[in-house]
Amino acid sequence: MRGTRAALRYAKATLAYAEQAKATQAVAKDMQMLHSLVNENNELQSTLENPLLASADKQSILKALSTNVCPQTVQLFSLLASNNRLSLLGATAKQFLTLYAHQQGQISAVVTTAIPLTPALKKAVLEKAKTLTQKQIQLENKINPDILGGFVLKIGDLQYDASVVHQLKAIKTTLTKTNSI
Repeated sequence: MRGTRAALRYAKATLAYAEQAKATQAVAKDMQMLHSLVNENNELQSTLENPLLASADKQSILKALSTNVCPQTVQLFSLLASNNRLSLLGATAKQFLTLYAHQQGQISAVVTTAIPLTPALKKAVLEKAKTLTQKQIQLENKINPDILGGFVLKIGDLQYDASVVHQLKAIKTTLTKTNSI
């Protein structure tokens, strides 16, 4: 992703500013809204990335779209606009949410399955995830039919691969190394 390093810096600064103003929860709510707004609306992202459109115009569009945001979020808009970096808004919001969750003792985990998780499967995956980390886990489900079955759990840098494809590859490797069944 382009600009992730800069987005992380803006997110850290926004979190520090929100902590100082004792408004981290309100800013986190705003960032959640902005993240989904930018991700779900390609026209908005294209507008923010448009170099021909003035930063002041982009900032006024954002203010019109997000009328109920706290002053700290409006300050982020101003900072990004003054540095001509409004295209980083979506990435900054995502980084902020990650930092905020980490600060709250939460960690996000991505579980990839061949089918959508049922409540029973979700509970089983959460139990496995709790053995890997002591933090509170927020689970995101991605669907990839190519893994055939099982699941792949990613928590930060850790990956637990219990997919059928992984097991088949392990069998294939064993068979090719030993040349026997």
